[in-house]
Amino acid sequence: MKSTSYTSQLQDTIQLLEVEQDIKRKLMKEDFHQAYESLKPVSIIQNALKEMSDSPYLADNLLSTTLGLAAGYVSKKVVVSENSNVFKKLLGVVLQFGVTNIIAKNPEAVRAFSQYISDHFFQKRK
Repeated sequence: MKSTSYTSQLQDTIQLLEVEQDIKRKLMKEDFHQAYESLKPVSIIQNALKEMSDSPYLADNLLSTTLGLAAGYVSKKVVVSENSNVFKKLLGVVLQFGVTNIIAKNPEAVRAFSQYISDHFFQKRK
């Protein structure tokens, strides 16, 4: 009688272990699929863009850098024409680099200046 009891216990234990093995196999497949999806280039780019958009410091930094690049480009175009000599073109490049760096590194000053301009020039006259 004891042998049938041990046999049934052994069969129950084997069935439990098989169920546990199936569950672990399914979880491992899910983990592998998630890892595979996260390593796709599109997913990496999407995650990077999401992190950038979630960071207010990075958004401010990107805005100030873009504003600096645009201001530098405009300042170069004001100084240099298509028919300018080499010295004037070199001066334009140096000016563009300087304006870009100043504006990109001092966004607070640019905001204060733009606020001053909007307050004094675009306000309704009394």
